[in-house]
Amino acid sequence: MVTMSELHKYGRTKVIMPGTAACPGCPLQIGLRQLIMALEGKLTLVIPAGCSSVIPGAAPYTSFTVPVMHVPFASSPSVASGLVRALRARGVDGHVVVWAGDGATADIGFAALSGAAYRNEDIIYVLADNEAYMNTGIQASGTTPRKAWTTTSPRGKTEGKKEVALIMLMHKVPYVATASIAYPIDFIDKVRRAASIRGFKFIHLHAPCPPGWKFPDDYTVKVARLAVETGMWVLWEYYQGKLTISPPSVPYKDKKRRKPIEEYLRIQGRFAHLSRDDINEIEAMVDQEWETLMSLANILNNHA
Repeated sequence: MVTMSELHKYGRTKVIMPGTAACPGCPLQIGLRQLIMALEGKLTLVIPAGCSSVIPGAAPYTSFTVPVMHVPFASSPSVASGLVRALRARGVDGHVVVWAGDGATADIGFAALSGAAYRNEDIIYVLADNEAYMNTGIQASGTTPRKAWTTTSPRGKTEGKKEVALIMLMHKVPYVATASIAYPIDFIDKVRRAASIRGFKFIHLHAPCPPGWKFPDDYTVKVARLAVETGMWVLWEYYQGKLTISPPSVPYKDKKRRKPIEEYLRIQGRFAHLSRDDINEIEAMVDQEWETLMSLANILNNHA
């Protein structure tokens, strides 16, 4: 497990140089720093279209200090699959990491993602999920939560959120986990475990977006932490055939420690239109999602 002193040590290393095009409070820069810390800079990033295509700046310059391939929206798993094979052929054993948003993962690029998982390609895939198409105007995506405002769901999204990590788990890949930019030690530990395994690894990283979610720029980590503390975002890990809840998450039946879901919703302008009935519906939905996850954990762990 990574220690705080180790975290501070790598935190002083420049992995993203100043002068990026990221919005103030951008969670993607936080997550990228944690990812690169975890792998000690020994990786190649494959980034499809999205916010992370814009952050490093315009070619031929870049603010990232690791090799990056910027690729079309739907192609990142395919490009990463070819890249890792090319590197192996040259005797290079570095990590190939796809860093993709929700649109490139759950929607536009899902076919290529499913294919790479099915083939068990030796890549780490990180879904940095800000829950909408933020770079093109805050349109709803497959991972936008039910009832959330976007420019294409001005009265609140009517569909639920795709459980992408569970979908990947059903592909029978060796490693699947969820993480949050508010819990760097948990995320770094999971990246390192993923890096120790051959085959396809998938990490779903929660990344609250200030302009898209309509909260102050300096609230990014606070909102991410509230998501976990209220049970709206569950941290879990599937590893060596077992599914376990990660300790930062509060058990959903522990009402004394779990903060009210309303505390998470009210801090975001995208949920400002919610009624009391809407909030009750979301609370019931979250409890049901926990029930599903715990039932799945019991099934998997009893057969491991």
